[in-house]
Amino acid sequence: MTTILLVIIYLAFISLGLPDSLLGVAWPAMQPDYGAPLETAGFLFMTIAGCTIVSSLMSGKILKRFGTGNVTLVSCLMTAVALLGFHFSPSLVWLVACTIPLGLGAGSVDSGLNDYVARHYKAHHMSWLHCFWGVGATFGPIIMAQFIAEQNSWRNGYLAISGIQFALVVILFFTLPLWNRGRKNGNIPLNETPEDSESLFSNENDNHVKPLQIKGVKLSLMSFLFYCGVEATMGLWGSSFLVNVKELPVAVAAQWVSLYYGGITIGRFITGFITFKMNNRTLIRMGQIIALFGAVLLFLPLPTIFSLVAFIVVGLGLAPIFPCMLHETPTRFGKVNSQTIMGYQMAIAYTGSTFIPPMLGFIASHSTIGIFPFCTIVFVAAMLISSENLNVLLKKKNLSIGEDTSSSTF
Repeated sequence: MTTILLVIIYLAFISLGLPDSLLGVAWPAMQPDYGAPLETAGFLFMTIAGCTIVSSLMSGKILKRFGTGNVTLVSCLMTAVALLGFHFSPSLVWLVACTIPLGLGAGSVDSGLNDYVARHYKAHHMSWLHCFWGVGATFGPIIMAQFIAEQNSWRNGYLAISGIQFALVVILFFTLPLWNRGRKNGNIPLNETPEDSESLFSNENDNHVKPLQIKGVKLSLMSFLFYCGVEATMGLWGSSFLVNVKELPVAVAAQWVSLYYGGITIGRFITGFITFKMNNRTLIRMGQIIALFGAVLLFLPLPTIFSLVAFIVVGLGLAPIFPCMLHETPTRFGKVNSQTIMGYQMAIAYTGSTFIPPMLGFIASHSTIGIFPFCTIVFVAAMLISSENLNVLLKKKNLSIGEDTSSSTF
């Protein structure tokens, strides 16, 4: 039963990824229909992400009261109705209204399913769970591109995705009893933290110390901020960059953005296996270096094909970073503080998704979308610097604690 439930959870994460990449690839086709300026997509995206933040902050109490299965069902229903609203939306006001249930539904599903897998399944399932988000984020632009290319209708693209969401709602409805059985049968912790990690942070595990006062937490939050900033920026503005700067057709640009999400998807699938042999910090560092290389490739004045390949390279680089940073939290800051710090990290992550892409869109609308590659380099570099400074800080702390421990033996 737990295997069947895991399959359902993976399907739910596919549905979570499907709408995430739609607005960015559809906006070049939507913009003329509404006569809206370029930055409007940023404000719509910000509304979705803002509602996701609110939903995530409230999800703890909601999940405890109604259960993960019920919350997932209702949340998927909300996103399905919202996407259907995009199909029928006659004006920007209606679009804004539809972004609210879309964001609220996504936040509850994300928090609920991550928490459920963390409490009931082994570590590698976290990478694979986010891999299946990538499956949805990859196929969303592909489906939208097909409708734009063949029917010149972004509305029917939203209608098709909405139909998929409604199909999942039906599946979730008939499998609700499995959630309670899964909770009883599967109780394997995700974070298999080394035993010495708790002693490493014993000085911080005092009730009088606030989590934000722990050394390294703010650097960790900066890493999450810029990670989600660059991931969302690539998805939202990548298509507009390819259309307006590289002069590609809208449908072709959408297909290449889908390959960016494909890179994230494939990378996270592979990461699930690599975690058996390689530690999180190494995977995070390698991913950031690969993403930075892809961003530089996108920035250089090379033929268009190199820019397209750069999207895939950035996606592959970003793939291991987010799940590995989440899984590394107890090791970095101790089990006692990990739950609170995890909440801070998710909030900051959504903040990056909410504000960084619209900020770039606002600047681009008053200059040029050609600044997109440069900003991508800056965001990836800032993430890498924050992460490496955190590693240096933790290494020094580890050495100092080791010296204190050795001196106490005399």
